[in-house]
Amino acid sequence: MPAEVFGPGYAFLPREDLLTFEEIDSLVRLLVPLGVRKVRLTGGEPLLRRGVEDLTRMLARVGGIDDLALTTNGILLPQYADGLRRAGLHRVTVSLDSLDDGIFTRMNGVGAKVERVLEGVESALSAGLRVKVNSVVQRGVNEGEILPLVRWGKKLRIPMRFIEFMDVGESNGWCMDQVVPAREMLAIIQEEFPLREISPDQEGEVARRYEFCEGDGEIGIISSVTQPFCSGCNRLRLSAEGRLFTCLFAETGMDVRGALRAGDDEQVRSLLEKMWKKREDRYSEERGKDSRRKVEMSYIGG
Repeated sequence: MPAEVFGPGYAFLPREDLLTFEEIDSLVRLLVPLGVRKVRLTGGEPLLRRGVEDLTRMLARVGGIDDLALTTNGILLPQYADGLRRAGLHRVTVSLDSLDDGIFTRMNGVGAKVERVLEGVESALSAGLRVKVNSVVQRGVNEGEILPLVRWGKKLRIPMRFIEFMDVGESNGWCMDQVVPAREMLAIIQEEFPLREISPDQEGEVARRYEFCEGDGEIGIISSVTQPFCSGCNRLRLSAEGRLFTCLFAETGMDVRGALRAGDDEQVRSLLEKMWKKREDRYSEERGKDSRRKVEMSYIGG
């Protein structure tokens, strides 16, 4: 979250505006019969939410959820990894754009240190959580970190995911010149590590996956700018105060908080079905033709 926007004086939402854990749990239980099988806790930074282990425990008990994950910057994992694993979390995705402190600080904008993220990764592995690492690649900033990250991930047998720098929200100053295309990332990696493409694990997977020809492990590349996958997207995002979004680049979401608080399951189910049937998001395919103001990543999650 950009420090210049979300500084010490920023007025965050009052707690009563946020969905309770019970309301989140109720919505997930309504989504399972409609086909949802994976749940991910994201943010902002989800480990800042008080009682996140309790929410994890509740969601882990929902029948039909096969995969319960959490995306984090990793800094608080030493405090939470064991508790999250005991609560039923399956895996974590950690954001790490560089192994170099200077580059990492420049990209995160809040002075975080690489060492703390690496400690978080080690804590998650020690707790028995599966770990994946996401790296956003920005030209002129951290494309030189691709190979060091691949080497590090291969050594620890952690799948790396490299993501094209995207125009999420209005505050990251995005322009196309800053994008390192997927094909270029792949070429950089193959200079040192021969790769072969492997099939997706499941429908709707956003990364193209490659395994090392020599030795164990894999990497993935997410190319939502140069090779959009809008037509195969099957994700639904729930904001902290109860708005649903069918696209990472959306402007507004559908409010379901009122219906949840009224205990009207039929109304919620009807809203969900209506929203899903009419989804026609194509932002990445139509990039440049759409002048909408996009919601910030820190609000909607990844």
